[in-house]
Amino acid sequence: MFYGEHEHTIDRKGRLIIPSRFREAMKEHYADRFVVTRGLDRCLFLFPEQEWKTQENKFRALSFTSQEARRFNRFFFSGAAELTCDRQGRVLIPLYLKDYATIKRDVILVGVSNRIEIWDKDEWKKFYDQFKESYEQVAEKLFPSP
Repeated sequence: MFYGEHEHTIDRKGRLIIPSRFREAMKEHYADRFVVTRGLDRCLFLFPEQEWKTQENKFRALSFTSQEARRFNRFFFSGAAELTCDRQGRVLIPLYLKDYATIKRDVILVGVSNRIEIWDKDEWKKFYDQFKESYEQVAEKLFPSP
């Protein structure tokens, strides 16, 4: 559903333009709202509403007696905020989420199939530069030959 990398900036009011390609993908799936929350690796996860519900059901199935599950759910869900694009395709990212992801102004939006990741531009470059060397080795571990 979401693919590619897009560079954007956050305006003075804290708004971010969602790339038109991503907005079109949302319309194809009859979604007009997103949920954004703390992601992994210091980025933000942006889910279409229906995909958010799918993820929520998975996390809800975790045992609340597990300390790790409780901690993860608290952190993940306490960071969640519903977003709707304005007429110009912009969303307002809450300050506490920008702080978590160390987002200042320049961002990279990364399509990762069922979600969009929002990265501070410098953090994305660090991640990309670090990971690109091990990409093939990770692929071999995840998808071993029969």
